[in-house]
Amino acid sequence: MAETRTYPHGVTSWVDTEQPDLDAARTFYSGLFGWRLADAGPPGSPYLIATLDGLDVAAIAPATDGAAGWNTYVAVDDAEATAAKVPIHGGTVTTMPTAAGPAGTWAACVDPQGAAFRLWQAGRRPGAQLANVPGSWNFSHLYTPDRTAAMAFYTPLFGWQTFDLGPDAGSMLQVPGYGDHLAATVDPDIHERQAGAPPGFADVTAGLVLTEPGTPARWQVVFSVADRDASAATAAGLGATVLETSENKWSRVAMIRDPQGAELTLSQFTPPDLG
Repeated sequence: MAETRTYPHGVTSWVDTEQPDLDAARTFYSGLFGWRLADAGPPGSPYLIATLDGLDVAAIAPATDGAAGWNTYVAVDDAEATAAKVPIHGGTVTTMPTAAGPAGTWAACVDPQGAAFRLWQAGRRPGAQLANVPGSWNFSHLYTPDRTAAMAFYTPLFGWQTFDLGPDAGSMLQVPGYGDHLAATVDPDIHERQAGAPPGFADVTAGLVLTEPGTPARWQVVFSVADRDASAATAAGLGATVLETSENKWSRVAMIRDPQGAELTLSQFTPPDLG
């Protein structure tokens, strides 16, 4: 039996989407990513866990405010303690820590620039059990007009550090020691496999994209796909809108809006020769 994937404090650990029409969302995401979905919520509160090869990858839930969107969760050791620090550093807690039965405890927050994110203190569900393969979550990216202000908020909460991959690939967010955690648990070969990557790449937990001054900050989820163009065409055929496509040193991406209005990015990994 495969070892459970666990997430240290400060590592992005889970994503879900809230959708007004669960059946329509099931049809779209199953068709796009090949997910199987099963309801893990209590009676009257559906929460559809998506799996690939029997492993948890994401979830779909009803939209509480009528708007569709994706949520990124950050693992924390203590949701109450971390939520208490959010307003100290200029953020807002919009939903106080709430138990999700034995699965864990969550809280909803907004950073000082307006980007919404969530905290997750794991119980029985530690987070995504499969990632970085086609059809699964790859990264979440923080889009912000003010990198310095963003880091002044997130670093005290999660211990994040930044490093740059170069002008064509942007910046990444690291949790120091995360690569060693992966090597000791679910990915023993990570350091050898990434020997040609920039130092600290194994510690990466998210991306940071600098936007124009005055633009709203946001978190955006990124899913791995085997072929960007084929996946974008599939998404369009299922009713999505392809907003833009682009390429960088590491990937070919397409930003899409699903049929109910939630935005996400499809990413085909195309790394340079690191040998």
